[in-house]
Amino acid sequence: MMKRFILATILLVVVVAICGGLIWFNFFRDKMIEQFFAGMKAPVVTISAITVEPAQWTPGIEAVGTAAAAEGVDVAVQTGGIVEKILFKANDKVQQGQLLVQIDDAVERAGLVSANTAVAVSQDALSRAQALLQRNVSTVASLQDAQNNLDKAKGALTQLEATLDEKAIKAPFAGTIGIPKIDVGQYVQPATVVATLQNLDRIKVNFSVPEQELGSLKIGQPVRFGLKEDDLNFSGTITGIDPKIDAASRLVSVQALLDNPDGTLRPGQFIRVRVDLPVETDVIALPQTAVTISLYGAYVYAVQDAPATADAKAGEGKAGESKAAETKPADGKPADAAAPNLIAKQIFVKVGRRSGDVIEILDGVKPGMRIVTSGQNKLSSGSPVAVDNSVQPVKGATVNPEASKS
Repeated sequence: MMKRFILATILLVVVVAICGGLIWFNFFRDKMIEQFFAGMKAPVVTISAITVEPAQWTPGIEAVGTAAAAEGVDVAVQTGGIVEKILFKANDKVQQGQLLVQIDDAVERAGLVSANTAVAVSQDALSRAQALLQRNVSTVASLQDAQNNLDKAKGALTQLEATLDEKAIKAPFAGTIGIPKIDVGQYVQPATVVATLQNLDRIKVNFSVPEQELGSLKIGQPVRFGLKEDDLNFSGTITGIDPKIDAASRLVSVQALLDNPDGTLRPGQFIRVRVDLPVETDVIALPQTAVTISLYGAYVYAVQDAPATADAKAGEGKAGESKAAETKPADGKPADAAAPNLIAKQIFVKVGRRSGDVIEILDGVKPGMRIVTSGQNKLSSGSPVAVDNSVQPVKGATVNPEASKS
């Protein structure tokens, strides 16, 4: 019995010793890790930055639109028949009234001779009836019959001439004709499309803007257009604003007109639109790359001087004591002071409008502050940073990047 008690006691002591050793080891390991990271300096992050300055802001309404010819139609057949002649080629410049397609009109032309003869006969009969009535040989009824016959003959002639005119398909206005969609000898029905005719010298652009922007638009207001968002090299004016707002989309339709002398823009083309509004001054704006949007709000990183530590202050005191003993380079000029230690500080901001690659800052940033424009993904508040503006992430159209700093 005593042996069992002694063995149990020894086993208990061993277990307690092992557990105590494990607890001490874990405490010692955590302490060493904490001391290791406490003595490790955070790596310096290289960033680019700008100095905030009030700038001019050109607000605008941006949209996308569809180009359409100022004059554009699909030329179609009015009267059926056999295509006799096609008098144009694709992309020809045609003049107003120019004959494009001739439909066979031999039957109508043959009837034209008969119709002209009928008019002449009726005219002679009316003249004889008038002469007889003046001599009291004829009656008024005979004169009226002669006049009615003449009117009928003239009506038949006019109808025949209209049919002949319909079979001669002409350009309704000057422009560029498209690819022929019919062939010679083909029988065409009324409403068959011959080709498209577009006047490319002037272009209409149809676009829509939100109803909130309606008050900023007016007839004759200048508008800029382009095929790319950063290349709006066409200028025009607003010519129409729809008086009704679409109840489903809450958008209002707008139409603008611009010159297209070189034919760069084509009907049906996708086009960028910007309506410039009056210029505003003293606006704080930053490149959009400087602003980070998160679930907690928008924020930026400001570059600030790092606060001096106790060791740094002691070092400065020793440096002051040994100032008389500092060395000079061979040329006799004093050495430049070391660049100050910089850190990044997170600042929450209130953002406003956007224009191109910049964004308006309503609150949180003041003139003179240095704001990080790239490298934020590696930063946290208090991270040491080094400014290198040799490469800028955006074009400084509204805000100017400061010069490179060492």
